[in-house]
Amino acid sequence: MTDLSPMRLLHNFSIQYPQPWLRQLLVIGQLLFIAALAFRASQRQLTLILFLLLGVGLILTFLRWPSLRFIVTAVAGMVVPFTGPSGLNVTVILVALLICLWLLDMLIRQGQMRLATSRTVWPLLSFLITAFISFGVGQLDWLPFALHAPLGAQIGGLLIIVLSVGIFLLVANQVQDLSWLSKITWVFLAVAALSIMARSILPVLGLPRMEFFQPMGSVFYIWLVAIAFSQSAFNRDLRVGWRLALGGLVLAAFYVLFFLKFADKSGWIPSVVCIVAIIGSRSWRVGLVLILIAAITALYLTTGVVNSEEYSYSTRFDAWSIMAQIIKINPILGLGFANYYWYTPLFPIRGYAVSFNSHNNYVDIVAETGVVGLACLLLFFWQMGWLAWRLRGQAPTGFAHAYVYGAFGGLAGMVVAGVMGDWVLPFFYNIGLIGFRSSVLGWLFLGGLVSVEQIVLTQKSVAQK
Repeated sequence: MTDLSPMRLLHNFSIQYPQPWLRQLLVIGQLLFIAALAFRASQRQLTLILFLLLGVGLILTFLRWPSLRFIVTAVAGMVVPFTGPSGLNVTVILVALLICLWLLDMLIRQGQMRLATSRTVWPLLSFLITAFISFGVGQLDWLPFALHAPLGAQIGGLLIIVLSVGIFLLVANQVQDLSWLSKITWVFLAVAALSIMARSILPVLGLPRMEFFQPMGSVFYIWLVAIAFSQSAFNRDLRVGWRLALGGLVLAAFYVLFFLKFADKSGWIPSVVCIVAIIGSRSWRVGLVLILIAAITALYLTTGVVNSEEYSYSTRFDAWSIMAQIIKINPILGLGFANYYWYTPLFPIRGYAVSFNSHNNYVDIVAETGVVGLACLLLFFWQMGWLAWRLRGQAPTGFAHAYVYGAFGGLAGMVVAGVMGDWVLPFFYNIGLIGFRSSVLGWLFLGGLVSVEQIVLTQKSVAQK
């Protein structure tokens, strides 16, 4: 088969055209082109050309070093401040680019579409198909006197699901080496540690805050705590100093969540659930004791918060009761993406005809994709949890063994975070596309768990031969 990669084409070009005068002519032509742009192009055109060149360079880099793409995706949202229309950000662009490159590679170079043989894949693909069907259903006039969400908002809601499923499948299918999965994990932890230090710890010490790092949502802290804790507790290949450092990172994260962001319960509660789930999966007796302690402690700590935010909680329950009425219109496949936000003014909440969102991922999913979509997503979560449970005794010792426990805890935290807000699949009119910078981490690292599964299956297959 002919190699049509850009690097090979450039190599062939240099062999076929070795004449020095031609190379000099190309250089002169490039310089003249740049000079013409400088004199004739507007600032907007120059900016677009710059982004085009950066995009081409990024594509060539990803083609040359495929696994580097996931490292960039994991950390780009933490450091790149770019935010475009409707919350468009560099993470959205990167993941969309990677999915397109992957599909083109399968269709053109491989000539077939192959996915990892895992029970976790099919519920997620079913959820994706349901989302597309619901998008079409959302174009129907379900309420004659209600406005539809703009098409851009509907596409944005669908895009969040497409990108989330896409990055999961990308990692599950393309990360085939534990060394690369470990690189992705360690780079994420390193940048996350710098982010916490720069944004939260330095101001407490009286030093100026470093705005180089961007604010991140609940899923960021969930996976930071889950991975750092599991690697510190169960990765026996790490030196004691590194394990203590990871433990310190977990304590730093909880310091931020408890003392600096305590009112944000969707931050610290899911992270506590992570720790309990990880320890409980190791020892159910210890886990049961921790559940009781955590429940009593959470009840005590949240009493003051609940009392101070009684109006917020009561209105949230009122919103859910109204959402139940809206969902009844088409409970099977939902009302399409973002549409219910435009239907809510027809159902006044406490006498006010206003648009509102549910602040709950599962309610959003039922409203947008129906009970079919919710069933597919819950089945996916179940399969992921069962996979992590099975891999505890099968994954290689060291990094992979600890990663499995971390993924189990991260999954538990994500499930809980979905109850407390639209953190897992951001709702377009609430957390929105900007929230994908954080939510992408959950789907990426869950894909890493399937990658571990494929590596274990490969090792078993080789051992049996």
